[in-house]
Amino acid sequence: MALQQTSVRNTLLATMAASDFSLLEPYLQRIPLPVRMQLHVAGQKIEQVYFPEDGIISIVAITLDGDECEVGVFGREGMSETATVLGTDHSPHAAYVQSAGVSGLKLPSAVLTTAFEKSSTLRRHLLRYVQAMVIQLSSSITAAGQSIEQRLARWILMCHDRVDDDDIPLTHEFVAMMLGVRRSSVTEAMIALAGSGMIETRRGIIIVRDRRGLETTAAGGYGLAEHEYKRLIGVALRRTPVA
Repeated sequence: MALQQTSVRNTLLATMAASDFSLLEPYLQRIPLPVRMQLHVAGQKIEQVYFPEDGIISIVAITLDGDECEVGVFGREGMSETATVLGTDHSPHAAYVQSAGVSGLKLPSAVLTTAFEKSSTLRRHLLRYVQAMVIQLSSSITAAGQSIEQRLARWILMCHDRVDDDDIPLTHEFVAMMLGVRRSSVTEAMIALAGSGMIETRRGIIIVRDRRGLETTAAGGYGLAEHEYKRLIGVALRRTPVA
């Protein structure tokens, strides 16, 4: 049965031209996205690209010593691997599921490359997404100079944008790895945010209670990339705080 574009919950696929979607549709396969599923292994050839319909995916840089640090995050608004859009079939970064999603769509990278070369509208659409990710990366560099509490607030907001409710299933250990800091530092920052009423923490779960407060705490580290995504793709990524 043909996959209907109107039934797809990935924003990139849903908002591309119908003629471009038709180039990809016969090869798209819906799959589950369990937590820790590896979408790409650093340094290996990219055979598949993924379009999540929910869940949170981390793009992770791996140092020569084997340490990991998150450099990007995306969910239903994006895709992996953007390296294919830029004309290469390898990436030094890994990508894996940080928070489980019910489903995603995978596509052979060769199919995307062929369609990308054939359609100028598809090129424009996907390169706009790459631009949005570049701005996210530059925001991460800016945020690196902030306090751990500010960086944590930004990271919680980015995860919150990509889930449907206020519960984010994440452990302190995982957050520490993503921020590239000690677990004890994350715990202290969590306690500070919880003490201010911005979040609540339970075992393996962060619950957002005051989004406005988190945005204020994150300061200039959050907002620019989200604004750029809406400008380029035409769909809001940033969630509106509840009054």
